[in-house]
Amino acid sequence: MKQLVILSGKGGTGKTSVAAAFAHLAAQSGLAGKVVLADADVDAANLELVFQPQLREEQDFKGGKVAVIDPETCASCGDCQAVCRFDAIYPHPSGGEGYFVDPIACDGCAACVYQCPTQSISMREQIAGKFYFSESRYGPLYHARLFPGQENSGRLVTLVKQRARLQALNEGRELVIVDGPPGIGCPVISAVSGADLALIVAEPTVSGVHDMRRILQTVQHFGVRAMVAINKADVYSTGTEEIESFCRGNGIETLGRIPFDLTVASAMVGGEAVTAFQPESAVSVAIRQVWERVVSSLLEGK
Repeated sequence: MKQLVILSGKGGTGKTSVAAAFAHLAAQSGLAGKVVLADADVDAANLELVFQPQLREEQDFKGGKVAVIDPETCASCGDCQAVCRFDAIYPHPSGGEGYFVDPIACDGCAACVYQCPTQSISMREQIAGKFYFSESRYGPLYHARLFPGQENSGRLVTLVKQRARLQALNEGRELVIVDGPPGIGCPVISAVSGADLALIVAEPTVSGVHDMRRILQTVQHFGVRAMVAINKADVYSTGTEEIESFCRGNGIETLGRIPFDLTVASAMVGGEAVTAFQPESAVSVAIRQVWERVVSSLLEGK
């Protein structure tokens, strides 16, 4: 079983469009019924918007702990407010006695718990997001949603990937396709962990080139093999050539140039992968060529 993670140094490069197309192309090939899908972009998961899958399972995801003040025993001394470094504690908004903890501002350090003379403050687990398992027309899909302002997105990404990997192993499936998060933070590190190949979807803009270099450094730091596909390659040819030159100089294979095509937007609106929506369009042909090279490298060892 192999794991392919699709990443980008920044948002908006077309990473999810490529992931959706790969899922469709896999279902049309010898990998039909042998792929598990995972949307690891838990802060802004949208692969489900393309596939419109049938939800099979939903679970609460519990993140860090937050402080809670018991109004019955609170002495209104204000010691908790004085010790809070995150300005998360203030007089109760109702205007009555006692203090209130803002759960979004609270960092979970528990300093107020140790400071409280009446032991009126406790740390409680909070529901930080949702985990989902769905059935899509291209295979089982694991995805999740982190609530705004919550932390531990890396843990939630790990949960999504673990469940996808376990199903693939249990059912003898050959490939897990992971639509990873953008950037280089903790969620990306969790998504990259254990991957056999990272496909970086880059765009030929100043920020796109800069952030592509950062994500390549991150992937290489963890010893994961990386390849690059250039999306919207015809929008700025100088940037495209800069990406290819950088990759050549660093021994990184570029798999192809994907042209800018409004067909992609139309496919997204229609809730379909672009390769299924309009298979003979220029963008679909280019993505299919990238997919074939990925499969050849990943599964056939070429």
